[in-house]
Amino acid sequence: MSEPLDLPARCDALPEHTEYADTGCDLAPSCLNCPLPRCKYDSPGGAAAMLRTSRDAAIADAVRRRNLPIDDVAAMFGLSRRSVFRALRRIPPPPSPRP
Repeated sequence: MSEPLDLPARCDALPEHTEYADTGCDLAPSCLNCPLPRCKYDSPGGAAAMLRTSRDAAIADAVRRRNLPIDDVAAMFGLSRRSVFRALRRIPPPPSPRP
């Protein structure tokens, strides 16, 4: 029978024998039922930044792939033209295929 390995303790491990209350936040009543892929408190910019990223990707898709006019996209998302252009700047265009 082999001996147990002496692994170093994880720096992000929770202390043993400690009660933690899963109180959630304003988005979900429990952390285990949260709709976000990552905790809003662990992400720079919080939940707004995570939601903005998916919105920006949808804006880029509407403009670049579906060729919708900027004014129509702005009306669809309830944004100004300037906000649509900012969103397009944050999402880089896909690489063009090489011949």
